[in-house]
Amino acid sequence: MLIAQITDIHLGFGGDGPETLNRRRLDSALAALVAMTPRPDLLLMTGDLADAGDDAAAYRALKAATAGLPFSAYPMVGNHDGRAAFAAAFPDFCRDGFAQYEIDAGPLRILALDTVEEGRHGGAFCAARAQWLMARLAEQPERPTLIALHHPPIDPGLSWMGENPDAAWVRRLEAVLSRHGNVVGIVAGHLHRPLVTLFAGTLLAVCAATAPELALDLSPIDTEAPDDRAMIVEEPPAFALHVWTGQSLVTHFGAAGEAPILSRYTPPWQPLLRLLAEERRAD
Repeated sequence: MLIAQITDIHLGFGGDGPETLNRRRLDSALAALVAMTPRPDLLLMTGDLADAGDDAAAYRALKAATAGLPFSAYPMVGNHDGRAAFAAAFPDFCRDGFAQYEIDAGPLRILALDTVEEGRHGGAFCAARAQWLMARLAEQPERPTLIALHHPPIDPGLSWMGENPDAAWVRRLEAVLSRHGNVVGIVAGHLHRPLVTLFAGTLLAVCAATAPELALDLSPIDTEAPDDRAMIVEEPPAFALHVWTGQSLVTHFGAAGEAPILSRYTPPWQPLLRLLAEERRAD
């Protein structure tokens, strides 16, 4: 099955109209997903849906943008989101005060986590949320399960974004996931950059944003000395595609927009493609 992911949409930044930068970037990413073959089976939207958490118009705009999609779209909260406004727009995705829920995706089970502590930029995962996750994982111990959340529980090495890997919420999440062998992967957002690493013994894939990206900068930053470095860059709107093969999760990163075509599948390609197909059969 094919799971699409977009993240860090930040609707409402610069206004709520259809011509605002982030709305145009969202529409471009969605159009790319709809146009692809095969199409995704579902879409995860992993937080920072709105730029301001109390912006009801931003959530209405997101509902309108995703209403006609040929696949189901699942919203999640990030640190820019407010649970009250989110719950008013998406009441089916909130339970017991948190935006945390299960998706039965046929061959794969997806658990969407709420890692928000309102008023805090970084992540959180309290004992109540951890208890919910433990219970869900224990219900179907043999079922392949994908974890989706907004905040990657890692230090990514970026100059000014990331988590303290020794934070209590990170250790709590790691302890829960490490106890269960049915977790086949973790997908996240928040960093506005793509990366892949390991966490709790499984793949962690971080999708870049549909909104503008963070500049790729791994050098230390001094909070007392602005140095005129690039902070935000306008790379193409991003998405991820997570393929569940039935045995493992494979992640691809993509971007909306037309890329120059340097070659097409014409007869000169056939000898190479036949050779590669024969080699796979021989293996």
